[in-house]
Amino acid sequence: MSPLVTETAPPAATQPGRPENGGRQRLVEVVVPVYNEEHVLEASVRRLYAYLSETFPYPFRVTIADNASTDSTWHVAEALMADLPRVRAVRLERKGRGRALRHVWSGSDADVVAYMDVDLSTDLDAFLPLVAPLISGHSDLAIGSRLSRGSAVVRGPKREIISRCYNLLLRTALAARFSDAQCGFKAARTEIVQALLPSVEDEEWFFDTELLLLAERNGLRIHEVPVDWVDDPDSRVDVLHTALDDLKGMARVGRRMLTGAFRAPVGGRQRPKLPSGMARQLPSFAIIGVVSTLAQLLLYVLLRMVTGPFAANALSLVITAIGNTAANRRFTFGVTGTQGAFRQQLEGGAAFLLGLTLSTGGLALLHAVAPGSSRTVELGALICANGVATLVRFLLMRAWVFHPRRVEAQPPNYTGGQNR
Repeated sequence: MSPLVTETAPPAATQPGRPENGGRQRLVEVVVPVYNEEHVLEASVRRLYAYLSETFPYPFRVTIADNASTDSTWHVAEALMADLPRVRAVRLERKGRGRALRHVWSGSDADVVAYMDVDLSTDLDAFLPLVAPLISGHSDLAIGSRLSRGSAVVRGPKREIISRCYNLLLRTALAARFSDAQCGFKAARTEIVQALLPSVEDEEWFFDTELLLLAERNGLRIHEVPVDWVDDPDSRVDVLHTALDDLKGMARVGRRMLTGAFRAPVGGRQRPKLPSGMARQLPSFAIIGVVSTLAQLLLYVLLRMVTGPFAANALSLVITAIGNTAANRRFTFGVTGTQGAFRQQLEGGAAFLLGLTLSTGGLALLHAVAPGSSRTVELGALICANGVATLVRFLLMRAWVFHPRRVEAQPPNYTGGQNR
C-alpha cells in the first residue's frame, strides 16, 4: 500500500506565486510535519499563517504533513485547509519526520522549501533571514542555530548537554562545519534538495543531519541564522531512542564517507584554488617547520640550563634557521646547487628575525604579566609565537626569498617547486 493516503492542494484560484501581471515571484513552501498534534496544530498553523501573511514579502504555501497520526490531527488539518487558502495537507500511513519531508519536498514546485516544528519553538522573526540567502542564490541550504553567537535559548540542562555533545561529536567524528544539526528550523533551494534526497537514507530524526552532511560533502554552501528558541515542555520526543538512532546514523554515514559512496549528483560550488605550486609546497614547509620547531625547543631547553631565556631563544633560533632555510630551499621550493645559496640564507635569516622578534616579545610579555613562569609556560608561549611567525615566514620565502623571478635561471638545478 502506498504511504500516501491523502494529498490536497489549494484550489487553482488561490495558488500562490503567480502574480496577476504574468511575472513569476519566488514561492516558498513551509512544511509542518506532525504526529498526534491535535492539541496544538490549529493554533500553531494559524499563528504561522498570520505571521507570513502580514510580514513575509514572498508568496508562500504552508503544507501540513501528517505522518500516521492516530488522534484527530488529520481532521484538524482538513479544517485548516478548508479555511485558509494557502494551506494544504498531506497524510502518510507511516511515521517518520524524514519520510514526511522527503515526500513533500521531492514533489514541490516551490523555489525554496522549508520546515519548522509544529510547536513553533523558534521565533518566527528568523524565518526571512533564513530563506533570503536561498532566494538570492547566495546559499544552497540554511539552518537555524541555537548554538551560534547571537542566539537566545531557553531549555533545560539535560537537552542542552545532549545537543552540545551531539554536535561536538558530528564535528570531531564526521568533520561537520555547521553548528546545530537538530534545530527544527531549516530551508533549502528546491532544486538542490531534490538532487540530494535520493542519496539520503534516513527517514526519521537523523534525516536532516544526513542531508546537511551530504550537502557539505558535495561542496554546497550552508547558511546559519542565530535564533531565539524556547524549549517545548510538552515535547514527546524519546531522547534516548533518538540518540541511539542518531549514533547509528553517524556510523552509517561514516562508513559511506570512508568508501567514497557519500555523494550526490549535484554541482557544488568551486572552492578557491591555491596559487600555483602552493598545494605541494605547504605540506613540505609544514613538515620542515615542525622538525625545526622541535629542534629549536630542544636546543632552547638545553641552552636554558646555562643561560637566560632571551639568549637561549636567540641562539636556538639562529642555529635552526640555517637548517630550516636549507631544507626549504631544497625540498619546498626545489632549488638545488650553490648559486644564490648565500644570498638566500641571508634573506632566510632576515625572515627568521621576525620569528625572533615575535618569540622574544612573547617571552618579555609573559615575564611582565606573570613573573617567575615555569619552563612549561615559557615553552607554550614560544609555540604560540612560532606558529604566527611560521606562517609569515612561508609567505616571505614564497613571495621574496625563493620567488621564481628572483632565482637565477639554472635549468638543471632549479625546478620552481614543481613536481619532479
